[in-house]
Amino acid sequence: MTDSLSPTASATSGPSTGTYAHGHKPRSPWPGLWALVIGFFMILVDTTIVSVANPAIKAALDPDTNNLDNVVWVTSAYLLTYAVPLLITGRLGDRFGPKNIYLIGLVVFTGASLWCGLSTTLVGLVVARAVQGLGAAFMTPQTMAVITRTFPPERRGAAMGLWGATAGVATLVGPLLGGLLVDGLGWEWIFYINVPVGIIGFVLAAIYVPRLRTHPHRFDYLGVVLSAVALFLIVFGLQEGEKYDWGTIAGPISVWGMIGVGIALLIVFVLQQWKTKSEALVPLGLFRDRNFSASNLGIAAVGFTVTSMSLPFMFFLQLARGLTPTESALLMIPMAVISGVLAPFAGALLDRVDPRFVLVPGLLCVAGGVLWNASLMNMDTPTWMFLLPSALLGIGNAGMWGPLATEATRNLPPRQAGAGAGIYNTTRTIGSVVGSAAIAAFMQARLEANLPGLDDAPTGFGGGGAMPDFIAEGFSAGMAQAMLLPVGVMAVALIASVFIGRYQGKSADELR
Repeated sequence: MTDSLSPTASATSGPSTGTYAHGHKPRSPWPGLWALVIGFFMILVDTTIVSVANPAIKAALDPDTNNLDNVVWVTSAYLLTYAVPLLITGRLGDRFGPKNIYLIGLVVFTGASLWCGLSTTLVGLVVARAVQGLGAAFMTPQTMAVITRTFPPERRGAAMGLWGATAGVATLVGPLLGGLLVDGLGWEWIFYINVPVGIIGFVLAAIYVPRLRTHPHRFDYLGVVLSAVALFLIVFGLQEGEKYDWGTIAGPISVWGMIGVGIALLIVFVLQQWKTKSEALVPLGLFRDRNFSASNLGIAAVGFTVTSMSLPFMFFLQLARGLTPTESALLMIPMAVISGVLAPFAGALLDRVDPRFVLVPGLLCVAGGVLWNASLMNMDTPTWMFLLPSALLGIGNAGMWGPLATEATRNLPPRQAGAGAGIYNTTRTIGSVVGSAAIAAFMQARLEANLPGLDDAPTGFGGGGAMPDFIAEGFSAGMAQAMLLPVGVMAVALIASVFIGRYQGKSADELR
């Protein structure tokens, strides 16, 4: 690579002002963004692929239990190690350059993908997924930081439209590719596929992503520890609560005690950040901008909803209805295609109208689509009918991802681009990891309510074979009821979106 990891690289190679390091200004910012989008696309595809493959992974690595919490850790471990470092990896991009940190993360992510595919136990897969999440944490903030620093505020909607379209296409490619790979080659190949894509993405990013001017930062390691421990305690308590009957885990340690300590540590973390006047991990001053604050609250709720709604839906389709992973994925085609087509138009429209005209209808469509799916989740609904709420979800996704990201980052000053992107992606991923843990607990609770004595059943859900009708009906009811949780959380995103105002061309200096 031509750029050094030294924080003084930009100073030695040219002027210390401006966006780009000396001699690295491209003719257009678009090729660099396209190169970064490949890695971002791979991260999103990996998430959606795993949601489709969860039943197959459970059948292969955890076939003898009726507990769905175990296999959900494959998702939660990834999201947890993804969420916690985001606050500091955004700052690392500011200090050492987004390009360098992105490439490091891509190497870690690609290597961990190979490790995931080679795993032969559920514990081994969970560990590998945790390392994979760490690589994703290095990559994600750099994409948003590059958009913020290389595109002027009035053109960022179009750039974020590409970001939103990428998410839409990933929701199509991920499930379809995952279904084909699981059915044809085995669940391991959903991870092996990342290896060649990661190599191609590395080469393109090394060539086309420009080297940006760096900013010196100190790092708040105490804040990292506090946030990491707090999140782990909350997620573990939520996800494993049903397993321990929401009581004692061991000795004086209880489920509610862990959750309570986690919440207390989060409060301590916020207070510590407030008192840290120099280089706080979370610059609370950024939250003075109403759009930044409201967008962060909205994306946390969206992350919760999108992650939590797919788990009960896929378990219902594959275990109760007996669909293959590929057949399940085909039902998501309308959502993915419509979202991918409409997202660029929504991004371009956002540069000209009040963002609420795009966001509110989009969020309402997503909430309506999830609720519609829940109403159809029984043994009598014709399979084709699930295509209808899928289309509604596609319309909603187009008006949700890009607009929230655009309004969160429009006013970010260049010096805080990495920190702001890190905060935004952290809140999104915290929403996802809490959603994953909460839906696991809620699914298990609804299964216990609809299928009494489930834990004493002689065989597990992952053991193979058709689910008997009397079990399938109760299982379907439990999964449908679990879908109501993400619908309720979506109301938070709707409330937050009401407070997002139209971009007024505020100078970045006003936020310094």
